[in-house]
Amino acid sequence: MDKHQQQLSLAKSSRQSCNEWIFRDVPSDITIEVNGGTIALHKFPLVSRSGRIRKLVEEHRDSDISRVELMNLPGGAESFELAAKFCYGINFEITPLNVAQLCCVSDYLEMTEEFSKDNLHLHAEQYLESIVYKNLEMCVEVLQQCENLLPHANELNIVSRCIDAVASKACAEQIALSFSRLEYSSSGRLHTIRQAKCEGDWWIEDLSVIRIDLYQRVITAMKCRGVRPESIGASLVNYAQKVLTKKVDLVSTGHQKLVVETIISLLPVERLAVPISFLFELLRNAVMLDCTIACRLDLERRIGSQLDIATLDDLLIPSFRHGCETLFDVDTVYRILVNFSQQDDGEYDMDDVSIFESDSPHSPSQSALLKVSKLVDDYLAEIALDVNLKLSKFIAIAEALPAHARTIHDGLYRAIDIYLKTHKGIQDADKKRLCKLIDFQKVSQEAGAHAALNERLPLQSVVQVLYFEQLRLRNALCCSHTDGNHKQVHHQSWQISSGALSAAMSPRDNYAFLRRENRELKLELTRLRMRLNDLEKEHVCMKRDMAKSHSHKFMSSFSKKIAKLRFFRHSSSRGSSSPSRQSYRADSKAIERTCASIE
Repeated sequence: MDKHQQQLSLAKSSRQSCNEWIFRDVPSDITIEVNGGTIALHKFPLVSRSGRIRKLVEEHRDSDISRVELMNLPGGAESFELAAKFCYGINFEITPLNVAQLCCVSDYLEMTEEFSKDNLHLHAEQYLESIVYKNLEMCVEVLQQCENLLPHANELNIVSRCIDAVASKACAEQIALSFSRLEYSSSGRLHTIRQAKCEGDWWIEDLSVIRIDLYQRVITAMKCRGVRPESIGASLVNYAQKVLTKKVDLVSTGHQKLVVETIISLLPVERLAVPISFLFELLRNAVMLDCTIACRLDLERRIGSQLDIATLDDLLIPSFRHGCETLFDVDTVYRILVNFSQQDDGEYDMDDVSIFESDSPHSPSQSALLKVSKLVDDYLAEIALDVNLKLSKFIAIAEALPAHARTIHDGLYRAIDIYLKTHKGIQDADKKRLCKLIDFQKVSQEAGAHAALNERLPLQSVVQVLYFEQLRLRNALCCSHTDGNHKQVHHQSWQISSGALSAAMSPRDNYAFLRRENRELKLELTRLRMRLNDLEKEHVCMKRDMAKSHSHKFMSSFSKKIAKLRFFRHSSSRGSSSPSRQSYRADSKAIERTCASIE
């Protein structure tokens, strides 16, 4: 049934119901036509209350008008029936389901205090102010009724007042709930009891019934009022689940696209305000419904900022584009990885080196890098089974993370081995390109043993595996050598392990480590300059003494000064946390030069 047929049906039912309450013993003298339907009424009750009908009757007094057509009457025949009942003095109940209709139809028919005291418009406005605007649930019901009364409901500010009331009530309830959870601890300090997520946000379910354009205005008002981002996120998730899970057809596709784009624009800026699985679900719908590029890029940026909490199922985004041969949308995942990696790279453009002293909130930590690297390796192993996946895309995903992100290359080796097994016709040059991604120094003993016998690997890679396995075996044998060489071997193994850790460290951590070493070297150089200055002073004094006397007494004083210099050297060495052998050699050479000059 189309819209026109629905209007005719409503007009017919209204005409039938009017016959029950209009005056049957008085013949009608005016016919009102509303949306294609007609209702026979009387002029006097209508003219006494409606300014619009009074003007129409006065304009056609000479022609004795008997038929009036009301064009574009808000609410149609149903609203006019309520207004006509009020004109006839028939009682009916004003409810949240009809108050918006009464406001709009009374304004259209000019049923205001200007034409008659205690008119319909006044009753409807009083009901809104005294009852509806004080109850959040009723405001939502009125908003739902306003969907069919636009733009009249907007012009009368019914929608904006309901939205403001909803936002104010939701914010006030959260504030009241927060105060109710304040208590004093045993130490006398005021703290908040931990509450369940979105507890008290019962309005979330109510908002899911209103239209997307009105819902957008409600959420925007809530953000301005200061409603918690977690509550906003929970409402967005609930609304999306209600709308996007419906059956998709040609008519609803455009509506669902609008819903997805609107929800993306309403996402809170705070991190973790919505689950990352919900962001991925929005991204799948955005790709499938061909939403705007700006929406998809915004989602990819948000996902990239919290990729360390994602799962493999989240990353497996199907390819919805026509003509795409691959099973999964690899390009989208690549852009997400770039967004994640650029957080780490962007901080190096800053001049303030103090950012390396602590973790920046805008950059992934080393633990986040390790989680994402494992996730990427699992993703590579999954997409490697796709026979249509191009080598360039596989390599691009593998190289999307910085080199220090992977401390162990077992997962990457497994993914590459699956790719080689699936793509049997791959060229030797491409095999070498793939295997260059693997650092065989960072594979475990089990993975190295597998690689050494792997016929799919190029010969050069097998040689590297055997070489590093030999080094590993040699280090293991050296560690079990004689006790006399234990300290030296331990020192060498410590150097090897520290080198591996340094390779696994992020550039920020490496930079901080180098800064600490640089400070220590500067301190050591300062001590060395101080010792050399003392040597020069002693050298001048010895020359002065030699000029005065060449006796045996001078030689004894010289030996005492030499002893003092040695004492100074040992005392400064004890003050240094890491004495340098080169500084000692510099002292001894300076003393030899001094003695040679004396001779």
